Amino acid sequence: MLWRQLIGSVELRGILSSAPKPMRTSSRTVALELLFAVEFDDAYANLLLPKLLTASRLDERDSALAQELSFGTLRWQLFYDRIIEECAKRYADEIDLKSLIVLRLGAHQLLGMRTPAHAALDETVELAKQFVSRGAAGFVNGVLRRVSERKRDEWLAIVLQGLENPAEKLAVEFSHPIWVVKAMQQSLALDGRESELQDLLLADNIAPLVSLVALPGLAKKSDFEDLPIGPASPIGAQLDSGDPNNLVAFREGRIRVQDQGSQLAALALVEAKPIAENERWLDLCAGPGGKAALLAAEAQVNGAQFICNEIAPHRAKLVSQAIAVVNNKIQVTVEDGRNYSVQHGNQFDRILLDAPCTGLGALRRRPESRWRKTQADVAELSQLQEELLLSAWDCLLPGGVLAYVTCSPHLAETNAIVDWAKKKLIGLELIDANAVLAEINPNLHLNHNRKTAQLWPHIHQTDAMFIALFTKTSG
Repeated sequence: MLWRQLIGSVELRGILSSAPKPMRTSSRTVALELLFAVEFDDAYANLLLPKLLTASRLDERDSALAQELSFGTLRWQLFYDRIIEECAKRYADEIDLKSLIVLRLGAHQLLGMRTPAHAALDETVELAKQFVSRGAAGFVNGVLRRVSERKRDEWLAIVLQGLENPAEKLAVEFSHPIWVVKAMQQSLALDGRESELQDLLLADNIAPLVSLVALPGLAKKSDFEDLPIGPASPIGAQLDSGDPNNLVAFREGRIRVQDQGSQLAALALVEAKPIAENERWLDLCAGPGGKAALLAAEAQVNGAQFICNEIAPHRAKLVSQAIAVVNNKIQVTVEDGRNYSVQHGNQFDRILLDAPCTGLGALRRRPESRWRKTQADVAELSQLQEELLLSAWDCLLPGGVLAYVTCSPHLAETNAIVDWAKKKLIGLELIDANAVLAEINPNLHLNHNRKTAQLWPHIHQTDAMFIALFTKTSG
């Protein structure tokens, strides 16, 4: 199987060693392989899928179908599990996991796509025969036939029946863990947007367009002439359809795939104040290198020295690869960011701290991530964020600018960290991040009643990036 060849998992080889000879490679087999890899080997769907598609040699249409089959199944997992429970007359955790994954894939075809019922049933049952067992195929056939008897809206009414907690209802209807629903609600409330919770949850379940960035100093005006610019970043564009590899500028490295919220986070650091001669910039947690590549390009244009750091060697290698197109002599250190200031204190004029977080702001791009984190993870991540911020602060020169960024709107990872920093860090002042972003793009709908910036998928068509800008007034 393709994913066994690509990721070489001993565990997966054991799980499927008794499976019959696989079917011919198709959109459905690639989708199922991806779903198994995500479940059994903790693979990242957005990273593994391109490898599977390359190995499968599917055409563009079938590749797009494989992505919708797999990503849609992952996004709507909770909703489909509730329906499967109704039809199977047992809880989801009582169903063999491989059979459950096949059932989810079938349910998505029946309820989330325009696949004819007979095709969804026949093809999914055949998958069960080939990838699970013939006995499982009979069970899958029976459950999916019951799923096919009702439309999506009818099933929604059934699975919501009896649920009195509003957050639990939204969790099932929009297929988010209930703790995530509550966290999103609290974050929206800070901006007076409580009424937009359903819009946000729905946006998490809609596949975003491919977002591109033009690297300053490298990209040409003609690179984006046939693409819609923006909507959030002045150096961004969107690809309505197709593979970015079809673009010459992408193959040559002048433009890259990058969410426009990430672009704004990097640009905010650059535009926070005028750039002086011979500045030193640092990306403290640079992996896998998207923001680092943009900052490297900006540093090159502005005559600044740029250094990247990443604790994980394999991610540091990705950073080196990402920035090589700009300047292959940029230093990439491999150190624990929490201790970085021990050797590098008071050295940098601008620092990006793109802190590890729950990733709740990127649920539309990383469909499985909503099921991987729990509320218990937040406290551990918050402590890490504080430790990294303290180290970054000690690396910052007086008068310098530090951008604290998370791809999460969770208040414990955003405003609570800022409140902690204001109390803990001597000489810290907040720069109005919303004012800086408004200078970058006056058309952004921002909350100017606060100095930290929170972007939203349903408003800005970006990931839910949080951006805080600090300056150090004393040493």
